[in-house]
Amino acid sequence: MRTQVGIVGAGPAGLMLSHLLHLAGIESVVIENRSRAYVEQRVRAGVLENDTVELMKSTGVGERLVREGLVHHGIELRFNGEGHRIDLSGLTGGRTISVYGQQEVVKDLVDRRLRDNGAIIYEAEDVRIDDIETATPRVSYTSVEGRQELRCDFIAGCDGFHGITRAAIPRSARAVYDWNYPFGWLGILAAVAPSTEELIYARHEQGFALHSLRSPELSRLYLQVEPDDDLANWSDDRIWSELATRFATRDGWTLHEGPIIERAITPMRSFVIDPMSYGRLFLAGDSAHIVPPTGAKGLNLAVHDVRRLAQALEEHYTRHSDSLLDSYSKDCLRRVWQVQRFSWWMTSLLHRFDDAGDPHRDRLQRAELEYVTSSRAAATVLAENYVGLPGI
Repeated sequence: MRTQVGIVGAGPAGLMLSHLLHLAGIESVVIENRSRAYVEQRVRAGVLENDTVELMKSTGVGERLVREGLVHHGIELRFNGEGHRIDLSGLTGGRTISVYGQQEVVKDLVDRRLRDNGAIIYEAEDVRIDDIETATPRVSYTSVEGRQELRCDFIAGCDGFHGITRAAIPRSARAVYDWNYPFGWLGILAAVAPSTEELIYARHEQGFALHSLRSPELSRLYLQVEPDDDLANWSDDRIWSELATRFATRDGWTLHEGPIIERAITPMRSFVIDPMSYGRLFLAGDSAHIVPPTGAKGLNLAVHDVRRLAQALEEHYTRHSDSLLDSYSKDCLRRVWQVQRFSWWMTSLLHRFDDAGDPHRDRLQRAELEYVTSSRAAATVLAENYVGLPGI
């Protein structure tokens, strides 16, 4: 087979890139090692920045998002038994966030790519990329029809942190920045109406908690736990009891409980590779960087990457210039490190660390929270990062 851009990975990054390229008249083929059902049901991020929403709407894949997504104008920081609202819209000139699950974004993109006769190859086994330093890089894989080969002008690695594309960049040509946080998140999806209309970020002496939501009938909640904790240690009763404790307020706020339909423990880490390109290979999304989920940035950062990559490829094919391709990694990494900084700050602000018995760290965290919730300038910094930094 022959195409202009071979895309490895059918998550939101790969599918959005394929969609944007199609709108620019550029051919692509998406290759995914999982099944369509798997990628459409994989629950991940659920908070979309203002610019992510606008991109989906302006490119024709936002109809269901507009109809079903939950637009939020603020978030709550809760500590010392009191809630403090951060007015995201009021502090950022009307910008908002939308709660809309990653799996729903994927469904919308798959549906549009198939309606546009886009090529998505699922359940491709033993995927490999070769010749990325030449003008005709190759993606090969095994399907029910045997060994297949796709020749391209460029390859986009959108296959996530555990994918195969990043390893194609020689070790001598890349720097890796990696940090593991000393805690993880126990996340649950519960079939119960949310107890809040806006996300709640809670700092408690027993650890961090987050109340998010997925729909008027589904609640998404998280607890800070040890990174190597065992789910078997967490019965339904213990989960709900711990959540109630960490969210408790002096005015008697009540947490709704219901059947837990999904649960998992996720370690927290930061990861960046520099550069995000090598030869004719360009990385995007989790294949190039990971952020802790505290700031809700992973999916949004991936969309930002592929938006830049689509613009660079369009320049290559229509204007016969590679200036944007040459600067792709540098341009993306500017935002990546700003997002890393914000996610690190949010994480450090709200979590209990191993040395939480140290009153110095405890008082610093409390002082920072009091400053953010009492200073318009400090709250604006949080708000503009949370809704998505424009122009970077």
